[in-house]
Amino acid sequence: MTWFIIALISAVLSATASIFEKKILFRLGALEFSFLAAVITLLFSIPFFFAVDYASLQLNSLFVLYLKSILGALAFWCVMLAIKNMELSGALPLLVLTPGIVAFFAFLFLGESLSDLEIIGMFLLLAGTYILERRGKDFLEPLLIFIKSRNHHYIIFALSLFTITSLADKWLLRDFQLEPTVFIPFQHLFLAVNFLIIVLVKETNVFKNIKTHSTDIWLFVIAVSIFTVGYRWSQVEAVKIAPVALVLTVKRSSVFFATIIGGKIFKEHHLIRKAIATLIMIAGAVIMLY
Repeated sequence: MTWFIIALISAVLSATASIFEKKILFRLGALEFSFLAAVITLLFSIPFFFAVDYASLQLNSLFVLYLKSILGALAFWCVMLAIKNMELSGALPLLVLTPGIVAFFAFLFLGESLSDLEIIGMFLLLAGTYILERRGKDFLEPLLIFIKSRNHHYIIFALSLFTITSLADKWLLRDFQLEPTVFIPFQHLFLAVNFLIIVLVKETNVFKNIKTHSTDIWLFVIAVSIFTVGYRWSQVEAVKIAPVALVLTVKRSSVFFATIIGGKIFKEHHLIRKAIATLIMIAGAVIMLY
C-alpha cells in the first residue's frame, strides 16, 4: 500500500467523520457531543499506549502537549458549535484558512520568512473565502458577515486557537523532539480530561442525558470516534513513508469531499459556488506547503 493510498484513506475518513458530526449535532448539543466523542475516542486509542516508548518521554514535553490540548479542546468545541448552527459546506471550508494564519503568525513571532508561494497561497485563501461568503452584490458583504455572525465568530476563535496549537506542534517537534506517534494516545487522553472538566463546570446534565440516549446516537458517536482515530493514525503512517507536504496535499481533499457529499446529503444551498471556493482555498493551502 503506497503513501498516496494511505493519505487518501485519511482524507476519506476525515470527510466521513465531519459528515457524521453534522448528522449527530442535529440531535446533541455541541458540548455534549464533544465530550462523548472525546471519551470514546480515548477508548479506541488505548492500543496506541502500548506502542509508546515511555523511557524516552519527557514531562516538560507532555506538559506543553497538555496545555496545547486545552486550546485544542476549546477549538474543537467552537468548530462543533459552528457546524451545528451553519451549513457544513459553509463552515468546514473556512478551516482551510489555518495554514495561512499559521504562516502569518510564524512570520511575526517565530521569525520564519514568507516565500513568494506562501504569499500567493494566502491570496488564494482570501479569494476563496470571499467567494464562499459572497451572497449578493455588496462588495463588503463577506467582511460584514464575519463581523456580525456569531457562528463565524466561533470559526474565527477556533482558527485563532488552531494557529496557537499548530505553532505549539512545531515547538514540540522541533525543540522537544516529541515523536508524532505519541500525539495520538496522549492528545486523546488530554482532550477527554479537558472535556470532562468543562462538562463538570458548565453542563452537568450531560451525565443525566447519557442514560436516555438511543442506540443510534451511540452508534453515530462511536462511528465518529473510529473515523477520527483512523484518519489521524493513517496520516501519521503516511508521513512515515512520504514527505509531510505531499501527505497534507492529499489530506486537504477531505474538505472538498465533505463539502460536496455533506452538502448533497443535507440539501444545502449554493453548492457549486461553495465547491469552487473550496477548491481555490485548498489550492492556496497546498501551494503554501511547497
